Amino acid sequence: MAKYKKGRKRRAKKANMILMLILVICGLVIILGFHALYENGYHTDNAQNSNNEVAVEHRKFINKLAPQAQRLQGQYNILPSITLAQAILESDWGTSKLASKYYNLFGVKAQDNTTHSVYLNTQEFVNGRYVTIKARFQVYQDWNESLADHAKLLAYGTKWNPQQYKDVIAADNYLQAADGLQQDGYATDPTYTKKLIAIIKQYKLYQYDD
Repeated sequence: MAKYKKGRKRRAKKANMILMLILVICGLVIILGFHALYENGYHTDNAQNSNNEVAVEHRKFINKLAPQAQRLQGQYNILPSITLAQAILESDWGTSKLASKYYNLFGVKAQDNTTHSVYLNTQEFVNGRYVTIKARFQVYQDWNESLADHAKLLAYGTKWNPQQYKDVIAADNYLQAADGLQQDGYATDPTYTKKLIAIIKQYKLYQYDD
């Protein structure tokens, strides 16, 4: 009988230990689960806050350029949606060195007779791939001056071809104008038109067109 009682006690003790172990494991699982949920929520909130800040900065950039782009439409018949989309794409929302330090939003190369210029590295699409070259770029006093010079380029063309961008000027909507830029040889990037249209649609830049 005593031997049976001892065996029963050992089994009960073992069962209690197993139960305790199960409870500890369950507790750890619950703690880790809450921790994971907290971390996920923390990172999600941070990502959301970061996205909101970026969206605010993007809207500020558009609002800053839009009035001048609309004024220039009246002078040169360049759709503001095209002007804004090009500025966004080519200056990376005004954050590129060329745009932020030298107010050149469109990567406009300097003319031979200008003294307001700077040499910088740039990438161009050549023979099916991007290559880095060093070029001399125009320096402006502010973004409005850059916007005006860009409008004049599209309106009056180049020295060797005043009708260079006639398809852009004649366009009735941003789809035609974006396609015209590609046809008229504005950019070497074969996806330039698609990128512009995507930006215009995403940020509803067409709302600034008359």
